[in-house]
Amino acid sequence: MSPDLPIGTHLTTQRRGYVHHGLYIGHGRVIHYAGLKALLHRGPIEEVTLDQFSGGRGWQVKERANPAFTGDAAVERARTRLGEDRYRVWSNNCEHFVEWCLSGTPRSAQVEQWVRWLLGGFIGLRSQHA
Repeated sequence: MSPDLPIGTHLTTQRRGYVHHGLYIGHGRVIHYAGLKALLHRGPIEEVTLDQFSGGRGWQVKERANPAFTGDAAVERARTRLGEDRYRVWSNNCEHFVEWCLSGTPRSAQVEQWVRWLLGGFIGLRSQHA
Protein backbone atom coordinates (compact mmCIF):
# COMPACT_ATOMS: atom_id res chain seq x y z
CA MET A 1 0.00 0.00 0.00
CA SER A 2 1.32 3.44 -0.93
CA PRO A 3 1.71 5.97 1.88
CA ASP A 4 -0.27 9.21 1.75
CA LEU A 5 2.72 11.49 1.06
CA PRO A 6 2.90 14.50 -1.23
CA ILE A 7 5.13 13.93 -4.23
CA GLY A 8 8.47 15.66 -3.85
CA THR A 9 8.72 14.72 -0.16
CA HIS A 10 12.29 14.37 1.14
CA LEU A 11 12.64 10.95 2.77
CA THR A 12 15.41 9.51 4.91
CA THR A 13 16.24 6.06 6.19
CA GLN A 14 18.89 5.09 8.72
CA ARG A 15 21.82 3.03 7.49
CA ARG A 16 24.88 1.79 9.31
CA GLY A 17 26.90 4.94 10.00
CA TYR A 18 24.87 7.39 7.92
CA VAL A 19 21.40 8.52 6.87
CA HIS A 20 20.26 7.68 3.32
CA HIS A 21 18.13 10.21 1.36
CA GLY A 22 15.55 9.90 -1.41
CA LEU A 23 12.74 11.84 -3.09
CA TYR A 24 9.20 10.45 -2.97
CA ILE A 25 7.63 10.51 -6.45
CA GLY A 26 4.24 8.96 -5.70
CA HIS A 27 2.62 5.52 -5.91
CA GLY A 28 5.07 4.07 -3.36
CA ARG A 29 8.14 4.99 -5.47
CA VAL A 30 11.34 6.86 -4.60
CA ILE A 31 14.19 8.24 -6.68
CA HIS A 32 17.53 8.01 -4.92
CA TYR A 33 21.25 7.72 -5.53
CA ALA A 34 21.97 4.03 -5.00
CA GLY A 35 25.55 4.96 -4.11
CA LEU A 36 27.81 2.23 -2.81
CA LYS A 37 25.64 -0.83 -3.27
CA ALA A 38 28.15 -3.59 -2.68
CA LEU A 39 31.57 -2.86 -1.26
CA LEU A 40 33.03 -0.29 -3.65
CA HIS A 41 30.61 -0.80 -6.56
CA ARG A 42 28.75 2.43 -7.29
CA GLY A 43 25.07 2.42 -8.09
CA PRO A 44 23.25 5.01 -10.24
CA ILE A 45 20.38 7.34 -9.54
CA GLU A 46 17.40 5.04 -9.82
CA GLU A 47 13.69 4.71 -9.18
CA VAL A 48 12.77 2.04 -6.63
CA THR A 49 9.91 1.06 -4.35
CA LEU A 50 9.68 2.63 -0.93
CA ASP A 51 10.49 -0.79 0.57
CA GLN A 52 13.63 -1.10 -1.56
CA PHE A 53 14.66 2.43 -0.58
CA SER A 54 14.23 1.80 3.15
CA GLY A 55 15.76 -1.67 3.06
CA GLY A 56 13.46 -2.80 5.88
CA ARG A 57 14.77 -0.09 8.23
CA GLY A 58 11.76 2.20 8.06
CA TRP A 59 11.80 5.75 6.78
CA GLN A 60 11.10 9.28 7.92
CA VAL A 61 10.02 12.54 6.31
CA LYS A 62 12.65 15.29 6.45
CA GLU A 63 10.70 18.49 6.91
CA ARG A 64 11.77 21.42 4.75
CA ALA A 65 11.01 25.10 5.05
CA ASN A 66 10.17 26.68 1.70
CA PRO A 67 12.02 24.52 -0.84
CA ALA A 68 12.65 26.25 -4.19
CA PHE A 69 11.18 23.27 -6.07
CA THR A 70 8.18 21.30 -4.85
CA GLY A 71 5.90 18.54 -6.08
CA ASP A 72 6.07 17.90 -9.83
CA ALA A 73 8.93 20.38 -10.32
CA ALA A 74 11.16 18.55 -7.81
CA VAL A 75 10.25 15.16 -9.33
CA GLU A 76 11.00 16.40 -12.85
CA ARG A 77 14.42 17.61 -11.67
CA ALA A 78 15.08 14.16 -10.18
CA ARG A 79 13.98 12.39 -13.36
CA THR A 80 16.48 14.40 -15.46
CA ARG A 81 19.28 12.64 -13.58
CA LEU A 82 17.95 9.06 -13.68
CA GLY A 83 20.77 6.70 -14.63
CA GLU A 84 23.52 9.12 -13.60
CA ASP A 85 26.43 7.13 -12.22
CA ARG A 86 28.80 9.69 -10.74
CA TYR A 87 28.37 8.96 -7.04
CA ARG A 88 31.02 10.46 -4.76
CA VAL A 89 30.67 10.21 -0.97
CA TRP A 90 32.12 13.67 -0.30
CA SER A 91 30.72 15.65 -3.24
CA ASN A 92 27.83 13.88 -5.03
CA ASN A 93 25.95 11.53 -2.71
CA CYS A 94 22.28 10.79 -2.08
CA GLU A 95 21.83 13.84 0.15
CA HIS A 96 23.53 16.15 -2.36
CA PHE A 97 21.12 14.77 -4.98
CA VAL A 98 17.89 15.32 -3.02
CA GLU A 99 19.02 18.75 -1.83
CA TRP A 100 19.69 19.69 -5.47
CA CYS A 101 16.21 18.44 -6.48
CA LEU A 102 14.54 20.60 -3.83
CA SER A 103 16.76 23.67 -3.51
CA GLY A 104 18.85 23.78 -6.66
CA THR A 105 22.04 23.52 -4.59
CA PRO A 106 23.79 20.16 -4.06
CA ARG A 107 24.56 20.07 -0.36
CA SER A 108 25.11 17.43 2.31
CA ALA A 109 24.76 18.38 5.97
CA GLN A 110 26.19 14.95 6.85
CA VAL A 111 29.36 15.58 4.85
CA GLU A 112 29.66 19.06 6.33
CA GLN A 113 29.33 17.58 9.82
CA TRP A 114 31.94 14.87 9.08
CA VAL A 115 34.35 17.49 7.70
CA ARG A 116 33.92 19.65 10.82
CA TRP A 117 34.56 16.58 12.98
CA LEU A 118 37.63 15.56 10.97
CA LEU A 119 39.03 19.09 10.96
CA GLY A 120 38.33 19.43 14.67
CA GLY A 121 40.31 16.26 15.34
CA PHE A 122 43.11 17.37 13.02
CA ILE A 123 43.31 20.82 14.62
CA GLY A 124 43.28 19.18 18.06
CA LEU A 125 46.18 16.93 17.05
CA ARG A 126 48.13 19.85 15.63
CA SER A 127 47.72 21.92 18.80
CA GLN A 128 48.94 18.96 20.92
CA HIS A 129 52.15 18.80 18.88
CA ALA A 130 52.75 22.55 18.70
